[in-house]
Amino acid sequence: MMKALLTPQPRYAALTLRLALALMFLAHGATKLFVFTPSGTVGYFASLGLPAAFAYLAMIGEIGGGLLLLSGLYARWIALALIPLLAGTIVTVHGHNGWMFANAGGGWEYPAFLIAASLALFFLGDGRNAAAIKG
Repeated sequence: MMKALLTPQPRYAALTLRLALALMFLAHGATKLFVFTPSGTVGYFASLGLPAAFAYLAMIGEIGGGLLLLSGLYARWIALALIPLLAGTIVTVHGHNGWMFANAGGGWEYPAFLIAASLALFFLGDGRNAAAIKG
């Protein structure tokens, strides 16, 4: 038992990372949907000079991407596909607020970390108990 704990377990590492990313994306998407509401989210995106469609794409991306990561279905590719969404938050919202996420308006450290975590999942693989489709 102790030897198993001391042996690296990349499948469990990928599983842990995948589930953490899934929950983060689901939480952010659910906040936009249920707390800010779609109309409030659209209004915020409009205040940034972004089209309303981007607000809906962000909600769909975060909730849909979170659910797909949770299932493990093509998880490494989903993680990679979500990186532009995260990069967009740095460019449009957080980048001008400085590095620290505790700064007013939230800095860009957290989305940058999530980009790194998404890349790590892409390179690690889907992880244990991921849905597999053999083609």
